[in-house]
Order: sequence, then C-alpha cells, then structure tokens
Amino acid sequence: MGGRPLIGVSTYLESGARWGVWELEAALLPAGYPRLVQRAGGLAAMLPPDVPEQAAATVARLDGLVIAGGPDVEPVRYGAERDPHTGPPARERDAWELALIRAALTADVPLLGICRGMQLLNVALDGTLVQHLDGHAEVVGVFGHHPVKPVPGTRYARAVPEETSVPTYHHQSVDRLGTGLLPSAHAADGTVEAIELPGSSWVLGVQWHPEMGEDVRVMRALVEAAQSSPSGV
Repeated sequence: MGGRPLIGVSTYLESGARWGVWELEAALLPAGYPRLVQRAGGLAAMLPPDVPEQAAATVARLDGLVIAGGPDVEPVRYGAERDPHTGPPARERDAWELALIRAALTADVPLLGICRGMQLLNVALDGTLVQHLDGHAEVVGVFGHHPVKPVPGTRYARAVPEETSVPTYHHQSVDRLGTGLLPSAHAADGTVEAIELPGSSWVLGVQWHPEMGEDVRVMRALVEAAQSSPSGV
C-alpha cells in the first residue's frame, strides 16, 4: 500500500492536564511535533508510555520513529549521581523510550531524536550526559535561538548543508558519545548539537527543537528515509 509513511512520536505522561471541566492524567504532546511530521509529508501517530516489552511490536508497525523532547534523563541511566540542577525523573518515559530506541536500532527503522530524544539515543548506546550547562535556555519557558554548524560529510550536513539558527531550549547535552555515534553539528561554544549513527540505517539526533521553527528539512529527511526503508511500503 502506498501513502504517507507512519511516523510514531513518543509523548509526555502528565499527572494532571485540564480541558473543559476535566483535570485528568494525560498522555500529551505539543502540537508542533505532529504538525512538523505532517508538513514533512508523514502521518503522525502518538506513542504514549507503555511497558518496555511492547516496544519491538510497536516499532514493527511504524515506518519511522521520533523520540520527543521533555524532562531530564535520570542520571542512573548513564551511571551518574544526580546533579542539583537535574530535574525530577520521568522513569516510565525513560524505560519506554529507551526500549523504543533499541527496538528501532535493531529493526533498522529510521529514528530521529529531538532534544531529550537525542540525549536518550546517546544513553541507549552507553554514552553519558553533561547534566547542566548555561546559555542554551536563557529565559524560562521561552525558546531561544543560536546557530549550529554542520560537520561536512555527515547525514545531517546532507540535509542541512549550511550553518543555521535553530530554536533551542535545553540545559543538558552530550558528554561522552555512545558507541558508534559521531557528532554531526556543533554550537559556537563547541556543544554537540547533532549526533548520528553511520551506516545504512537512518539514525539522527538533534539537540534543538525543529518543531518550533519553520525549517522542515530534518524531519523531511526522516520521512524520506521512512519511505525508502523496508517497512515504508
């Protein structure tokens, strides 16, 4: 069957969200994520946290996977003690999204990690994180912008060959790169802003938030990879 490739996007799980007269636990996602998938030519499907044992079966139904931004990764996941700047854990999301990432890597399903998603990709491959840095989230609750420069010859550089200003909001970053990962973009201060896994599988993580901007090229590259992958039929 033809048509738009099905792109799964992981979601938040919040203890209380309000709409109308209701305030209930909710699986939710900022609308920028599905809109970016749609603008890039994909069909978006929300993936709320589930038991990790269901990750492989879930990924098998997808043509591509996006791990969305969100709370800090619990430091125990990469063998570190919690820094005072690190936010409260989201253990259910950590477990589910790490399982999704590993399932996508095993099944060669195209994978894009956004902000937290990039950090989880690094952790899934035995990398570590810097738990706090300044200058990448200047005003609480407001996205900033700064330039990122691609590394020539990388998958990211093929999608976005020039230096660009990107929407950013994070206070953690990649420290030791996970096994097999390469940096594919940097900020002016040297912070790794994109990582990728070389080879036939399409695997990319970006530290910024493309869903908050107008540039669809990163997501379009994922959608195109999903269309050409064995599952994207």
